Amino acid sequence: MSSNFKAAAPHVETIRAINSYRVAIVGAASLKGKELAEVLNDRNFPSLDVKLLDDDESLGKLETMKDEVTFIQSVRPEQFDNVDFTFFACDPESTRANWKSARKAGSDIVDLSYALEDEPGATVRSPWIERQIGRPFTPELQPAPAVVAHPTAVVLALLLLRVQKAGQVKHAVATVFEPASEHGQKGMDELHEQTVNLLSFQQLPTSVFDVQVAFNMVARYGAKANPTLSSLQNRVLSHYLRIVEKRAAAPSLLLLQAPIFHGHAFSIHLEMQQIADVPKIAEALAGDHVTITQTTDDAPSNVNVAGQANILTSVIPDENDSRSVWLWAASDNLRIAATTAVECAESMAAARPRGKIQ
Repeated sequence: MSSNFKAAAPHVETIRAINSYRVAIVGAASLKGKELAEVLNDRNFPSLDVKLLDDDESLGKLETMKDEVTFIQSVRPEQFDNVDFTFFACDPESTRANWKSARKAGSDIVDLSYALEDEPGATVRSPWIERQIGRPFTPELQPAPAVVAHPTAVVLALLLLRVQKAGQVKHAVATVFEPASEHGQKGMDELHEQTVNLLSFQQLPTSVFDVQVAFNMVARYGAKANPTLSSLQNRVLSHYLRIVEKRAAAPSLLLLQAPIFHGHAFSIHLEMQQIADVPKIAEALAGDHVTITQTTDDAPSNVNVAGQANILTSVIPDENDSRSVWLWAASDNLRIAATTAVECAESMAAARPRGKIQ
């Protein structure tokens, strides 16, 4: 962690102590929206008021924010009046339809939907990686939209940046097992329905994946699926390159759709320039947000990592090549995305020394 970042941290804590902000979550009923609300509460984000917004299907649903029960309201331009931070945890179409209204009302934008990743001036961000490479975020009075880096890109970037402390990486190959929750509640529902229907010999629903994913592993979706698995893979690589700033080489990447509901799993092969020192590599990887596991009970898995912001990682020697090691890792995709979003807002708060309290 850089000395510049350490110096900046107390300033951020001071701002949190003396200010309160008005927050809106668009897509509050989505998986990302619910996780985001939980992380805002867990991190004690200094919010005076949190508006929960979503589409017509979710209107009137009750949710809990900071031990208070509130209900989901419709997304209208006037809802963004006096809002300091708007988190877009909805589908990309809703983000594109509403983000300019929020921006016009004076709100800072944090995008978890990736809709704004190619918007001029938008920044793909991961505060974890910014700290790792020693690049503190500089607040702006009118910041461009902050696009939350894909959780897969964040995990790969953090592991590959860290491992370089143990030696130069000649080549990295990563196979990533994608959960249904990356497609939101509809993806979760389709995997569940496919599982039930297969066991009862019924026709499979395929509106999300356009292919059987229950009890199956696929490297591509059906022709009618949108987005495609290859486009998701390209997004991961794009975000990785944008956040590591050439500090680590990009891995060869294969994204597979796994028959799991929640959590990413990673099989990463690292070929080192010298003989791989497994204890040294494990020591280099360990630290903030990475937990090196030693026993079966805490081994990386989708189950063990649920609800955690840490990346569970095991370092395994390659018995066929003394210069290589395997990393087996798991992470909670929703928790990492939500944590990244809230940390982005926390750093952007430095440009709002006076929250809009009315």
